[in-house]
Amino acid sequence: MPAHSHWWSASMKIAALVSLLPLLSQASPTPSLSGTKISLTKRSSVVKNGVVNMNGLQSHIQQIQGKIARGLANYEKNTGKVHPNYRNTTTTTRKRATGTVALTDDDNELWQGNIQVGTPPVQFAVDFDSGSSDLFLPGPDCGQTCDGHTVYDPSQSSTSKDAGQNFQLAFGDGSTVEGKQFTDTITIGGLSATGQAVGAATQYSDGFEEANFPPDGLMGMAFQSISEFNKAPVFQSLLDQQQTTQGAFGFTLLETSDSELFLGGVDTSKISGDLTFTPVTQEGFWQISVDGADVGGQSVSSTQDAIVDTGTTLLIADTQTVDSIIKAVPGAQDAGQGFFTFPCDSAPGNIALTLGGKQFTLSGDSINLGQAEEGSSDCLSGIIADDSQGFWILGDVFLRNVYTSDRITHQAFDVDNSQVGFGDLA
Repeated sequence: MPAHSHWWSASMKIAALVSLLPLLSQASPTPSLSGTKISLTKRSSVVKNGVVNMNGLQSHIQQIQGKIARGLANYEKNTGKVHPNYRNTTTTTRKRATGTVALTDDDNELWQGNIQVGTPPVQFAVDFDSGSSDLFLPGPDCGQTCDGHTVYDPSQSSTSKDAGQNFQLAFGDGSTVEGKQFTDTITIGGLSATGQAVGAATQYSDGFEEANFPPDGLMGMAFQSISEFNKAPVFQSLLDQQQTTQGAFGFTLLETSDSELFLGGVDTSKISGDLTFTPVTQEGFWQISVDGADVGGQSVSSTQDAIVDTGTTLLIADTQTVDSIIKAVPGAQDAGQGFFTFPCDSAPGNIALTLGGKQFTLSGDSINLGQAEEGSSDCLSGIIADDSQGFWILGDVFLRNVYTSDRITHQAFDVDNSQVGFGDLA
């Protein structure tokens, strides 16, 4: 990839944290908390050799649309209420225990790390996704589409129990995952949840074959109300079972090998100063309000609903806002279908979002997906337009520029007492 297209500049290490913490007042400083780390890695089908793979990008967008549509449908099924942001479109005092998992950068799409499932424990790589709420893995009857993935065989686990229910997850690109529900022991960063809902897939569609989806499965980290299983997500089970007394988990996304999922607190070594808080406005997804957006000090958007989603590469906004950004960015051009380009040698570094009254500027590197096509002097923006969701989606393009903390009460997912904090990386 050309130097101007690097995801990260050598002088700028940017990160994101999404975490659940006990409620503090707006004026409270960030608490000093310990935690357990899970290393993360990342890989993608969106960018190859510095050039955007449009088929991969379109597929990723369709998967996002399908995931959001599924979450909204599950919200109605689980709560008996239509989600306020639903749009009817065809798009579909004891010592605190903590844990950490290392993360791998999937190149700009999936942040994955390792968990252990069953007794004796078997290790699986999973995509940690704050935009969904269920855990699923390839089952023993999954067939050819699961080749290359580690298989979860409930019959080989002494702690596995058949839940007597099936499941089916549909994605916007036509991908489906279906199978049977079980409960088992899930261990992550040394913390174990017993009786945890887990899906053993009998079918992975092409979108989840190893070449397209490197992790073995997916672990959702949003609220139970958007769960297909309508069961507590893994982290909530850890909290309920007092594996950790602090409802906090966080993602640190870096160019280096230090990317991690931080369980049971906030990695204060990553934060410079205090966090700026904004309340969760609707439980289900990690949903907040964006105060506005501007380009070079020129306002291009008023207050908008948004969700914080580690499972999304892009920053997705409404068409009106994206059109205004295009007009304000020198050399930017509308590329159609919600995309826009800009000259690769002058990626905009003056686009900012305001959250909780504080402005956070997006680096040019984080916005730049790569060359629009091989040999082109134009690069594709990671900010795209899509009016189908009913809210903005703050994915990697935004999260790599901030340290983000989602706060919630210890006892329950109480939307009235939860908030999201954003801060600068140390």
